[in-house]
Amino acid sequence: MKKIELTLHEHNTKIGDACPYIEPNITEDCILTENGKSIGFFIKDINNYSKKLVDYIAIANKEFNSKNVPKTEMSRGPQGSKKDKLERKKNNINIVTQMSTILGGVPPKPHMRRPYASISSVHNEPKAKTFVKAMLLSCKEAESIIKDLTPEIYNEQIKLIEENVPKKWRFGKLFTSSISNYNISAPFHRDTGNVQGCVNVIITKKQNAKGGNLHVPDYNATFDSCDNSMLVYPAWKNVHGVTPIEPTFEGGYRNSLVFYPLKAFKNF
Repeated sequence: MKKIELTLHEHNTKIGDACPYIEPNITEDCILTENGKSIGFFIKDINNYSKKLVDYIAIANKEFNSKNVPKTEMSRGPQGSKKDKLERKKNNINIVTQMSTILGGVPPKPHMRRPYASISSVHNEPKAKTFVKAMLLSCKEAESIIKDLTPEIYNEQIKLIEENVPKKWRFGKLFTSSISNYNISAPFHRDTGNVQGCVNVIITKKQNAKGGNLHVPDYNATFDSCDNSMLVYPAWKNVHGVTPIEPTFEGGYRNSLVFYPLKAFKNF
């Protein structure tokens, strides 16, 4: 696999800014390096690395799109003008349906009167068992790919998770949690709640839609969010955002299935 050395670029992007539409400039399999050190990688089609992962993630995506999985309706990223939003609210509809589901560890949120960590309630939903199992199996297959392609990243993350995350809060070996983001084009942000030094995994399912590419201004890097792509990246490290998602046919969507390691569980 070829290597791409990421270099810093000047930009004026701030946290909270909406991410504009940007054509992807990282579209082929590559290992991402910074100062010669591997920090992640991009795979255009996971079918070339693990047919099991293709099958597991397809099951997870199908279940997510069914009524079996509890979901939270979201409103992040470009949703039209203020007039559009008011009209949507009046008619009880979304311009683009946005949904999200969390699995694994949920950090404490004292401001919401929940000063304790917990496991997502989705795990207790009988109809969601297939989804939960498929996501866990997908996580383990993704971890195997990380171990094969970048053993240095895998070994470092194993060490950091053992130091920072008690076993009961782990999702797989390298993570604490998972989130499925359906049609969510997140504004620019940085994952400050993650364990520093660790990576996230983002696997994309996409049908009849364009956009939804991850853009990292620090490197002027925009990753192609094509169907069955997989991005491994240290989301705590840089500000990043997701370009607008536009269905090209009715029912089109982009669903990102993400695995990530939170630092909030160390003392629980």
